[in-house]
Amino acid sequence: MGTAEILQQFERHTGRFPRAAVEAAVARRQELTPELLRILEDTVNRAAQLDAEDDYMAHLYAMFLLAQFRETRAYPLMVRFASLPGDLLDSLCGDFLTNDLGQVMASVCGGDLAGIQHLIENEATDEWVRGAALTSLMALVAAGQKSRDEIVSYFAGLFRGKLARRYSHVWDKLVSCSSNLHPEELLDDIERAYAEGLVDPGYISPDDIKQDLAMGRERMLATLAQDRHLSRSSWPIRGK
Repeated sequence: MGTAEILQQFERHTGRFPRAAVEAAVARRQELTPELLRILEDTVNRAAQLDAEDDYMAHLYAMFLLAQFRETRAYPLMVRFASLPGDLLDSLCGDFLTNDLGQVMASVCGGDLAGIQHLIENEATDEWVRGAALTSLMALVAAGQKSRDEIVSYFAGLFRGKLARRYSHVWDKLVSCSSNLHPEELLDDIERAYAEGLVDPGYISPDDIKQDLAMGRERMLATLAQDRHLSRSSWPIRGK
């Protein structure tokens, strides 16, 4: 299967997953990578136009494949893509934002947190994207690419001034990710966030946090590392 045919099968939603084309793309990684980067850049530059076509899919295949390739050249493009308006991203990606963006971002960042942190701290960024960016930091810990202490220290900075103190999904996700890393150093910050109404207890409750604390740090981190959705070295290609 040639490059042109592979890309053609990625372009439109047909109701069927193009497994042969995906396998061919993986086998021809070196040849396909520049084309996948081009697709992602084109999507950023023409997002509204491509969204109007309704059945466009090439950007999703490009992002999953570039994640599987751990292609760091995709990182700045992913940050630009994730900075698009939230309603446009939702239309272009659907559940990808909440289910996969964080893991994809973690897999292409090459350990560079600047772009991820920019998304988290930028109040103009869509709140679900900001939550996904927090998930990417947890995924890097799960995969052994960042230390738990480094990320907890960054989370402390978010609690203590880097985030506006008004409710949004980013606060729910910050507390949830903190809890998943065993939040003993952040307990006062978490309690204050609940007291100020910054966290939805229906998303994560104080009892959930107590249960995570009771597990102990080593067991909590071991459980995190065994979460295949977070810690595997590459994330599989899936149909929409």
